[in-house]
Amino acid sequence: MTIKKCETLEEARVEIDAVDKEIVILIAKRNEYIKQIAHFKTSVEEVKAEDRINDVISKVRSQAISLDLSPNLINDLYVRMIDEMVENEISEFKNAQRY
Repeated sequence: MTIKKCETLEEARVEIDAVDKEIVILIAKRNEYIKQIAHFKTSVEEVKAEDRINDVISKVRSQAISLDLSPNLINDLYVRMIDEMVENEISEFKNAQRY
């Protein structure tokens, strides 16, 4: 991970804005894959995939620790994001079952 050394507050804010834009794009990309996954599953219980969620949370917590970032922060962000995406995936799954 390369971090630019900023010389001013404004420059640092511009960099943060750029990172925020990338984060939102990556979340949207993740969500599109979640929509695809819904079509490979056969039940709502399979959509919920508790084992997979636990595995993802464990991996991102470990990554956070390796990057000297609060694992609790990452945990909370991912739990919120996954909860929302699971709801979207359930809707996608139910819609796919109708056709």
